[in-house]
Amino acid sequence: MITAGDFRNGLTFEMDGNVMQIIEFQHVKPGKGAAFVRTKLRNVIVGSVLEMTFNPTAKFPVAVVERKDMQFSYADGELYYFMDMDTFDQVPLNSDKLPDSFKFVKEGNVCRLISYKNNVFSVEPPTFVELEITKADPGVRGNTATNVMKTAEVETGATIKVPMFINEGDKIRIDTRTGEYLERV
Repeated sequence: MITAGDFRNGLTFEMDGNVMQIIEFQHVKPGKGAAFVRTKLRNVIVGSVLEMTFNPTAKFPVAVVERKDMQFSYADGELYYFMDMDTFDQVPLNSDKLPDSFKFVKEGNVCRLISYKNNVFSVEPPTFVELEITKADPGVRGNTATNVMKTAEVETGATIKVPMFINEGDKIRIDTRTGEYLERV
């Protein structure tokens, strides 16, 4: 159990059956009246953010959120399979648990699965991935103004904006957080 007076940024606890993570907290001691703790909380399963105030003596059970690196094995329809690299167990996940940035992940990439009480609720893809361009229009000579971009398709099927000098067969590095081209590999 943890009291609201012991809140720290990043701490996770259970409240009303939900797992909450503290984004910000502030201990307030007004000149008149009792002290309280003002917080900004994120529901880690749903992702919603809310602001609440607590009495410093309010008690909550600590929630242990596990993060485990697992290798993406393959997709079968709506199910995506991840392999635990220590035990070689397969964990199937529904596509609704995957973020939009998962479109840059190919088979064999290591992702971080986030779970609470052995129930996976989120997947973090690797921050940077290296993918091959499978389809790109050729660059047009004379179209060389600063930062001219064209659309290209990578081996996972995702489309991305790349500079004009990138051609089919080139390997590029992509930032999965923003979906932007970083460099040619």
